[in-house]
Amino acid sequence: MAGFSKMDTDALESIPDAELVRRAKAGELAAFEALANRYEQRVYALARRILRHPQDAEDVTQQAFLSALEHLDGFREEASFSTWLLRIATFAALKVIRKRNGLEVVSLDEATEASPDRDSIPHPEYIADWRESPERLVSRNETRRLIDEALDELDEKHRVVFLLRDVEGLSVRETAEALGLSEVNVKVRLLRARLQLRERLTQAFGDPAKRLAPHAHGEAV
Repeated sequence: MAGFSKMDTDALESIPDAELVRRAKAGELAAFEALANRYEQRVYALARRILRHPQDAEDVTQQAFLSALEHLDGFREEASFSTWLLRIATFAALKVIRKRNGLEVVSLDEATEASPDRDSIPHPEYIADWRESPERLVSRNETRRLIDEALDELDEKHRVVFLLRDVEGLSVRETAEALGLSEVNVKVRLLRARLQLRERLTQAFGDPAKRLAPHAHGEAV
């Protein structure tokens, strides 16, 4: 993947993000290049998971860093640099998806629907003990393929929340900041994504002999 020009940034590798941001804002290009080297693979991996296309992911990665450099003076450092950068990358990826689908490009707040989700939490249709332990399943290539397929089946707003929270490891607060959502929205969307993924995998790996009929659970919390 085409990256930023390489400079001697070895001396900057151990410097915290906040200090590198301060120095980059002061015009030290090597400081920004150190940040780019630090987060390029992480941004690319996120873009690749959202877009499922290497070239689009490369384009979004480049665009995210160029946009970050262009708007660095406006970065108020209320969130971490990585959260701010992932927000930029996520918005860029959402724009690509909307262009693919012929939809109008909107702001990140509109794209992620900043109003609270009020739909009920879906109840699973297939409930069963898994035939093998999750640890053994994870070691199988088939599992990775099914997980990727299950992620593809999630709608956009749930998939992005799941990727940021459970794959990238952002906290609920950081995910909310990255997407311009409330923490309540993040929690609800994450729960839906996890339920959908678990049911999809249970259909593949569940033991039919131990299947239970779904039943009413009352109001979702």
